[in-house]
Amino acid sequence: MLRLQRRGFLRILGGSALAAGTPLLAGCSAEYPAEAVAAWRGPDPAADLRRWALGHAILAPNSHNRQPWLADLREPDSIVLRVDRSRLLPETDPRFRQIVVSQGTFIEALALALRERGLRPDVELFPEGAFEIDRLDDRPVARIRWSPESTPRRDGLFDQLLRRHTAKVAYDRGREVAAQTLAALGGEIEDPGVRFGGTIEPRRVEDLREICWESAQVELLTPRTVMESLRLTRVGPTEIAAHRDGIAVNGALPRIAAAFGAFDRSSPPEPGSTVYRQMMERFESHSRSAMGFVWLSTAGDGGRSAEVRAGRAFMRMQLKATELGLQVHPMSQAIQEFAEMRPVYDRLHGLLLGRPAAEETVQMFCRIGYAPAQQHTPRRGVEAIVRT
Repeated sequence: MLRLQRRGFLRILGGSALAAGTPLLAGCSAEYPAEAVAAWRGPDPAADLRRWALGHAILAPNSHNRQPWLADLREPDSIVLRVDRSRLLPETDPRFRQIVVSQGTFIEALALALRERGLRPDVELFPEGAFEIDRLDDRPVARIRWSPESTPRRDGLFDQLLRRHTAKVAYDRGREVAAQTLAALGGEIEDPGVRFGGTIEPRRVEDLREICWESAQVELLTPRTVMESLRLTRVGPTEIAAHRDGIAVNGALPRIAAAFGAFDRSSPPEPGSTVYRQMMERFESHSRSAMGFVWLSTAGDGGRSAEVRAGRAFMRMQLKATELGLQVHPMSQAIQEFAEMRPVYDRLHGLLLGRPAAEETVQMFCRIGYAPAQQHTPRRGVEAIVRT
């Protein structure tokens, strides 16, 4: 991250780039490179069915934008989904729960695409057995097959797949979320094994804002967990286009800093530095501008299948929010399972569920509110995840 104080950095900038006619500032747009977001234009309508459906599935929300999916097409007329184990988050997600939830969002987006073609998807979870609770292997998460639907059932949420995005900005504190909007989100949860919860009650919202901010500080001030994010930060159009994953940063100041070698991703930001303050202010603004919260939980003994099903439910809930013009932003820190987070994790389960995670597990915890539309997140193409 930026290790120089702002005054020192600007002095360097003024004595070099600006003196040279500001070549580094020329064309310094914050827009992501077109090739990095090309997937959001949708797949080629002429593509074969599987790649067309996968072209929608790769747009699913996922933890840290790791896109941890492998689609095995070696079996005809099916898609076998596996975890890409090169794209895990071992520090913030040591039990790989969030990675498995991200398989569920992918599956639901894929199923929506298949229904759009008049097909009935058949999803078989863990056909060779589920993973252990603290490790992953190469066994498939799911085998997806399909057959013609005698009475095609189109799902209107499909229309939101290319529009969906997550606004990681402060929400409008002057615009409340209506009770009927909250109820509409819960109404999209079709799986009886996934429990929806939500609140817009001011006192409860304030308590949850505080726990969001506390959990963010735990992640940001634990060196190994903040470094996991820093290593996945892509600065500037060249890096963003090359990786198309992780955390994209394309503002003018970070790009210029990177050009001068002042954007350091080898160690945590120094307390008191400009970037330390900016990092803290950003996460605090996210937490304190929440206008409500929603969460999804499953029975404590649900295992890996429950995690996948929660991901499918989250996909539907966020697409419904898109339809309603509402933002749903996962605040994943408080439900991360690394040791330093445990006190916050336990307290959140008490606040939301009134019982420990061993009895009922919070799988998704999100703030809701309103914000201007944001850029789509960079995405790799279908061929990056396909195995034939």
